[in-house]
Amino acid sequence: MANFGHVYLIGAGPGDPGLLTIRGKEILERADVVVYDRLVSPAVLGMCNSKAKMVDVGKMPTHHKVKQSEINKLLVQYAQEYPQGIIARLKGGDPFVFGRGGEEALELVDAGVEFEVVPGITSAISVPAYAGIPVSHRGIATSFHIITGHEKAESNGELSLDFENLAKCQGTLIFLMGIANMDFIAKRLMECGKAPKTPLAFIEKGTTPYQRTVMATLETAGETIVRENVTAPAITIMGGVVELGKTLAWKKNLPLSGKRLVVTRAAKQASGITARLTALGAEVIETPMIETRAVEGSFNWADLANFDVLAFTSTNGVESFFTQLLASGNDIRVLAGKKIASVGKITEKKLLEYGIRCDYVPEDHTGEGLGKLLVSHVIASEQGERGNLIDESRILLLQGNLADDTLLKLLPQATRWVVYETLPVAELPEWKREAVESADAIVFASTSAVENYVKMTDARPRTSFCIGRMTESAARKHGFGTVTSDETTMDSLVKKIAEYYAGGRA
Repeated sequence: MANFGHVYLIGAGPGDPGLLTIRGKEILERADVVVYDRLVSPAVLGMCNSKAKMVDVGKMPTHHKVKQSEINKLLVQYAQEYPQGIIARLKGGDPFVFGRGGEEALELVDAGVEFEVVPGITSAISVPAYAGIPVSHRGIATSFHIITGHEKAESNGELSLDFENLAKCQGTLIFLMGIANMDFIAKRLMECGKAPKTPLAFIEKGTTPYQRTVMATLETAGETIVRENVTAPAITIMGGVVELGKTLAWKKNLPLSGKRLVVTRAAKQASGITARLTALGAEVIETPMIETRAVEGSFNWADLANFDVLAFTSTNGVESFFTQLLASGNDIRVLAGKKIASVGKITEKKLLEYGIRCDYVPEDHTGEGLGKLLVSHVIASEQGERGNLIDESRILLLQGNLADDTLLKLLPQATRWVVYETLPVAELPEWKREAVESADAIVFASTSAVENYVKMTDARPRTSFCIGRMTESAARKHGFGTVTSDETTMDSLVKKIAEYYAGGRA
């Protein structure tokens, strides 16, 4: 067999990123190329290998961005261009449920390209489930039927559906991609004998924070679509099981339902706040603006003996310090007898993960607050009595390359080690740029994230949520409306976000 890359036809599921399969996620994390459709959630795209070539072939209902025949050829092309590579074809729902995955697979077979199908959770079953509608139910429906609502016959241009048999069917009817034709479909089903009072539900943007269910009957389908402005993507489900949705609807409107929030924290730090915001109903787009890298070999570990107090001003500093400490062959025993200072609760919590409790944490979680706290414990050099005071010259500040001089101005005799450097993210992929531009708000956790964001995009969500006064000041400087957490913790920030939208803010 020719030396081609391996193609994976992956179902992305109906929209909720939590419904992507483990197998699909594993492949996306290793993919060299990702060819994706418009219905794939930005949160799922965020799981892809950051170095992958992202190819948008998204098709709109009335405008095919890339024709299916061209997509088929693209998969073969990328398999040829990336020998031994991983090419992911990422499709909403399941590739083999009206996803035209079979056509793509046949093209790959003809070209001699190996492929694998990674099934996805189809919207036909999962979306009704999220609306509390079981597609089958004892005593109501013993079968369900999945139907495409937009495929037309080549001979006369009409929908190629067997309306007479569908009208006689006693099971649940599930129409995918048929909102534009649903008035016609409903009328034809009634002409063929389907009861006009048959319960029907339109489920818009199912499984996402924007999900909406609109109830109707077969005879009111067309007027309901117009009156309620039902738009794609949406599925239509018909049958007695629809009535169960009035009782079994479990997906409630959470405080952040329908909100898209951009989180700019570094990727390795974003998962915590993403999980909290998602649990409250938000769609979260992780868009790191900075990345950090440990600065190695810039100091001598033996010099630690010269210091009595180690002051950490960020979680990045904690991680970089201890990573390098262990890599040098040392461990936390070299810190015996030393006092540990933290700028705030988040950094204090990170230190505790390494088994280190803090001796100094200011009430004002800023560099200035930490500096003033340490100054209050410093003994002037001319004083001979130490007591509980510390020698300023034996304080070690562990910071990043972009840290300002606030601490050094307050503690001029202290020593500063740069243990990590902050680098701006090089570019913002087009798919992520589009997601950011439609966001309701953006979350900033550092001034460097603010500064790099304004360099990367002109998009300015009306609201920004900030941790700390310095971050707030940077955001305001660039024209953002700001809401700042009461404390410099993620819990406090998430609480502030929920309170903001609970107050009816758009």
